[in-house]
Amino acid sequence: MKSHSTVNAQKLLKKIGLGKEDYPFWKQVGKALLCTYMLCGLAWLYNETSPLGWWTLKPKPKEEKELAHLYERRQFPYPGDQEAMEEFIAKGGMIGTTIGPKGVIELDKDSINYQAELQKKKFEQEANKLWIRMRNEVVAELQEKGFDVE
Repeated sequence: MKSHSTVNAQKLLKKIGLGKEDYPFWKQVGKALLCTYMLCGLAWLYNETSPLGWWTLKPKPKEEKELAHLYERRQFPYPGDQEAMEEFIAKGGMIGTTIGPKGVIELDKDSINYQAELQKKKFEQEANKLWIRMRNEVVAELQEKGFDVE
């Protein structure tokens, strides 16, 4: 025979939706949560190793695929592992880990010079764009006036 406290506990659980007849429902909720978390975990994993972009169904262009190895995450050794730390430092470590345009790690650049160089390149690109735009406008005007200009 059930004790009085067990009966009261069952009544209370039934009132809040946790009675014996609710077990299949909560089992289904548990399965749904498990599947949801599994799908989120797979999406997260796929995000780390995806051949596509995150939340896009467009494949990456060929150029981006070819350069993808340049932007892979660097593996840093565990600080307690003395041998791995020495090997990491011998390879160049954290100092100047900038990647050049040819995919070669350039170790002799400091960040200030690198920023200045990037600014200079950007300025040159903008100047070239402006020059080409102005040239195209002049060519278009000359062609409108009837001159044969290529």
